[in-house]
Amino acid sequence: MPRTANIPTTHSPSLRDEAGRRRTFAVISHPDAGKSTLTEALALYARVIKDAGVTHGKSSRHGTVSDWMGLEQERGISISSAALQLNHNGAVLNVVDTPGHADFSEDTYRVLAAVDFAVMLIDAAKGFEPQTLKLLAVCRRRGLPIITVINKWDRPGLESLGLIDGIAEQTGMAPVPLTWPAGRAGAFTGLFDLRRGEAVRLEAVRGGALPSLETPVTGGPGTLNAQWQAELEEAELVSAASGAFDAAAFHAAQQTPVLFTAAAKNFGVRQLLDVLAELGPAPSDRSTEAGGYRPVDAGFSGFVFKVQAGQDAAHRDHIAFLRVCSGVFERGMTLTNARLGRPFATKYAHRVIGRSREVIDLAWPGDIVGLVNAASLRVGDSLYAEEEVRFPEIPHFAPELFTVARAADPGRYKQFRRGIAQLEHEGVVQVLRSDRRGEQAPVLAAVGALQFEVAQHRMAEEFHAPATFEPLPYSLAMRLETTGARPPETFRGGEVLHRSDGETLALFTDRYKLEHFREDNPGLTLTAIGA
Repeated sequence: MPRTANIPTTHSPSLRDEAGRRRTFAVISHPDAGKSTLTEALALYARVIKDAGVTHGKSSRHGTVSDWMGLEQERGISISSAALQLNHNGAVLNVVDTPGHADFSEDTYRVLAAVDFAVMLIDAAKGFEPQTLKLLAVCRRRGLPIITVINKWDRPGLESLGLIDGIAEQTGMAPVPLTWPAGRAGAFTGLFDLRRGEAVRLEAVRGGALPSLETPVTGGPGTLNAQWQAELEEAELVSAASGAFDAAAFHAAQQTPVLFTAAAKNFGVRQLLDVLAELGPAPSDRSTEAGGYRPVDAGFSGFVFKVQAGQDAAHRDHIAFLRVCSGVFERGMTLTNARLGRPFATKYAHRVIGRSREVIDLAWPGDIVGLVNAASLRVGDSLYAEEEVRFPEIPHFAPELFTVARAADPGRYKQFRRGIAQLEHEGVVQVLRSDRRGEQAPVLAAVGALQFEVAQHRMAEEFHAPATFEPLPYSLAMRLETTGARPPETFRGGEVLHRSDGETLALFTDRYKLEHFREDNPGLTLTAIGA
């Protein structure tokens, strides 16, 4: 029988008080907008790390705490999401970094299912870009509050007023500036903290390896030079147009606070950290698959939003990242996996920072727990201690690229099968099968080509089973509902394959073949795949 957490009662805060201290959020943006750099800068200010590894851009970044996979360091991008926990001004910040490439949109979507709000990073020189807009749409569908950060203000870029107009137009929310730069893009010399009515001059220390030097500007507006005075008046105009910050409107995704930063120099990072701690939404009662809500102070429950292997090459373990939704997690408690109806022991529970780990004994709503040796867990699994609960499934993205995988060395077929199963388990790619193709030639499906590159890299390096990938001509996948009719295995311009979650997918070379299929198979129903 599952046992409940032995929650301390003497001198311990209430469960809702602990949940109220949590701020669980994701950082989202277009590639190369500075997500990993910003995450590292937040860790620096929260004293999780002693100095930042970013001094001359990604090509020389040796110490970025959230990029740990070899291919990430080689390519200078984030592929796997990382979870960091920071403490600041009495708040506990759970920062979930997201993949830094558009090809990993599905992984980012899973992360967004596990957070309470998002920090949307915009490159000051580029404004809104396609990936940012795609992730913004996901946030809006989920009703997630968004804090907007305009980054890289230390480089030449767009006008601040134009960026503010773009935020209003693209998000549909009222942008409310909480900080404002003193100096145009590329001449970032100071910052106005509009919440506190303060101004500081900024100076990078050791190229951004240490927190920036902030010198308060005293004496009031009359002491500002003409350029600073003009910038302050501009900020006041924007504030007057947008109205004052309203917490309820922010939490309802009607307002978006806006801050300016230069994360590589740590400019504006302290102010952002203050805003996250003071204004970020705390965990709240969470919706369930049955249509109700799970109160944060109910018995323990949580769900798995990511599964990762390969972080510890010596042990080849699996880590399932669990978002705590209600109650208190205590290491060693036995939980029930709602999907399997089987117990799951939590003997090994860690807080994961990149490749580093520390044992975690207690966790509260909003916290992220890394469950080690979790080979039985899948993305979307709901876990509970007493009262059964199931949280909504995390839907798949519609794949757009397809390839047939085969073992390059037939003598390593067992390793090949094990590797493919692990990639499917983690959600690195979707794996599709059919009787016609057999287990020796599964079809891998992905949103972007880089997913295949990661899969091929890991098959060779991690599973020692090099694989050949043969691209297929398909560009469209639809969910196939048979309702008793038997679908054909192949047809003009396509074929039918099966996913391990029980879904049947029909793949097509183009939309014309899709229409032909509908005409030839009136008894079969096709529906769109998508989050």
